[in-house]
Amino acid sequence: MNGVLDAFIVIGVVVAVGYVVGRTGVLGPAATQVLSRAAFFVASPALLFSTLARTDVTAVFSAGLVVTAVTSVLACLLYLPVGLLLRRPAGETVVGAMASGYVNAGNLGLPVATYALGNVTEVVPVLVFQLAVLTPFFTTVLGVLSERVDGARTPRWRLVTAPLRNPIALATAAGLAASATGVLPPEPVLAPIELISDLAVPGMLLAFGISLCGAKRPGAGETAPLLATVLLLKCVVHPVLALLVGLLLGLEGHALLAVVVCAALPTAQNVFAYAVRFEQGVVLGRDAALSTTLASVPVLFGIVAVLT
Repeated sequence: MNGVLDAFIVIGVVVAVGYVVGRTGVLGPAATQVLSRAAFFVASPALLFSTLARTDVTAVFSAGLVVTAVTSVLACLLYLPVGLLLRRPAGETVVGAMASGYVNAGNLGLPVATYALGNVTEVVPVLVFQLAVLTPFFTTVLGVLSERVDGARTPRWRLVTAPLRNPIALATAAGLAASATGVLPPEPVLAPIELISDLAVPGMLLAFGISLCGAKRPGAGETAPLLATVLLLKCVVHPVLALLVGLLLGLEGHALLAVVVCAALPTAQNVFAYAVRFEQGVVLGRDAALSTTLASVPVLFGIVAVLT
């Protein structure tokens, strides 16, 4: 259980530093947007490429990947009726759906897998599915929605070419191609890419901390039912689905614990970063990342205690 606590402490410290930076104003009023855009356009593509290129994607296909794919997609889809019923903006509904099924598998999942599950590879199927499927899909949809002006219909050619203008999708495709062929860029090229990729996670966390300055209490106002839905889906429904699907596939013991723990991880800060980048559902993205992170602490401790 110390691994769970250590992971939350690391994230909390970096977010707190971002909050202090925001309070002092040393980075100026546009700090959140600048850091988020730097993470989206520069650091995240570098991280996606370097991670996927060095991952043996063929070794990821396992029962864990099936559980991740099925439960993540279901959690995202279950949010959609709420957004539609409440007639919320399309972009905000997409952010809410992403927040319901997109877990913090990187800066929280990796240390949790290392210290609580004993093997970092337990979270690799989650990382690969999110990087290769969820991230390109959601960022492409948000990109299309953000291009609409005054409700005008997006031209068909822009819909078709949207993935080609998405740095996340392009980096994902390049990383998967490098993994499949075994052809990596020469070290003088790969080294600066990996150096830039180190900015992605701290950049997102710092931007998140800065955004908390002067922010209203999470769930205040019209986003209250939306945040409650995300909390329920992310912290309760998602891990329960993982438990049920895992049992259905015959998983038990440590294998079952791993898929349930991964599903119980909170909403990733990436969701907030993408919301800021596309100016869609920013408040919901921020509140979801903060609230699910706090709520997931007792959930993760409870899962580890019950299933071990």
